Amino acid sequence: MERPQPTIPVDGAAIRTRRKDLGLSRDQCATAAGISGPYLSQLETGARRDMRPPTYTRLRTALQVPPDDRRLLAPAEDQHRKDTDGRHEGAERPHPDHPD
Repeated sequence: MERPQPTIPVDGAAIRTRRKDLGLSRDQCATAAGISGPYLSQLETGARRDMRPPTYTRLRTALQVPPDDRRLLAPAEDQHRKDTDGRHEGAERPHPDHPD
């Protein structure tokens, strides 16, 4: 069975800031990156936070960001997953009968 392609966590606010710094409309940027305007909007608002590497490369190119520049990537602390109750994975759960 083929493994799914890895994804790259991105910072939507950084994408929007860079696009606006370049004076690009959302549609202009999306067209240059080969993605849809609604998809770019979802990235910028944080509704979508991960991109496949080829798509990220096209967006980075459209935004004139060099390959070694990490400004469009999500900060490292945002990449840590949390459980639904806000704890980091692997952290102890409080005992239900023990007050915090």
